[in-house]
Amino acid sequence: MVSIHWLNQHKPHWDRLEHLVRLSKDGLAKLNHLELQELGLLYRQTASDLSVVLEDASSAQLAAYLKQLLGRSHNLIYMGYRPKAGGIVSFYLKTYPGVFRETLPLTLVAIAIFAVGAIAGWATTLHDPAFAYRLLGPKMMETIERRQMWTASVVAIKPVAASAITTNNLTVAFTMFASGITVIGPVWLSLFNGLLIGVVGAATWHAGMAISLWSFVAPHGSLELPAIFIAGGAGLDIARALLFPGMLPRRDALTRAGGRASRLVLGTLPLLLVAGTIEGFFSPTNAPVAMKFALGGLLFAALLAHLFGGRRPVTGGSSPVTEGSGL
Repeated sequence: MVSIHWLNQHKPHWDRLEHLVRLSKDGLAKLNHLELQELGLLYRQTASDLSVVLEDASSAQLAAYLKQLLGRSHNLIYMGYRPKAGGIVSFYLKTYPGVFRETLPLTLVAIAIFAVGAIAGWATTLHDPAFAYRLLGPKMMETIERRQMWTASVVAIKPVAASAITTNNLTVAFTMFASGITVIGPVWLSLFNGLLIGVVGAATWHAGMAISLWSFVAPHGSLELPAIFIAGGAGLDIARALLFPGMLPRRDALTRAGGRASRLVLGTLPLLLVAGTIEGFFSPTNAPVAMKFALGGLLFAALLAHLFGGRRPVTGGSSPVTEGSGL
């Protein structure tokens, strides 16, 4: 039987959900970011409460009220709408930089893991050159030893190469993000990618090709590497929610982290598209080295200005769901 204590404990959540539904009767645009998260959490909690109420035959009137409230909430949350082009622009110009700054510590962790792998790969290759043969394969090492860049074939098939490179980059980014559910996935991928670039860097440096390598990497790497780091941070966000959900139930913590991580990865798409195009059409060409480094520096500076410039979104506050409720 549903007790008075249970009712008093859960009724504030129902009242809050009803208030949010009334507040957003003309659409979800009326709600801010925290209220949208609160709406989803309250909806799921109320659905769970209804299952308890339905087990009590004497609470038919309360069950009918909760069904009606859930129906209104469901229609609001899942109603169809026509996306506006302005919303896409607003996401990339305003929303995305805020989400990036919110999760910046995790992106920095991904960078640190990558750096550890790069240093380990560089040091191991200098100590044991055979390690590069085992990791990169004899064909690529023979090309490096001839002081030839393995990217020469890209120039002849620029459109196809650009498409393949972009597809590969997108695959890596989405794998970084999705592997967060395994916890170890983004750590291993960040470490391995760092190890790989460290080995390549040491092998080309030993062959006197350091300038050739880094002038190739600079134009597209200024966007591609940050995008991979951000995707790694997104995967780590999911892993963090899985291991350390905090005051939220693990399912709700994963839901919130998954939404945040999805937006992070979505924001990397333009970066990877531009990087893939540059890598296919410009990076492997015989353009002056200074021009390649200048382009890389310019693109990286523009990216930093976009992610850290402008006003920071107002965040903070609390909700009855996330604080003090134990939900």
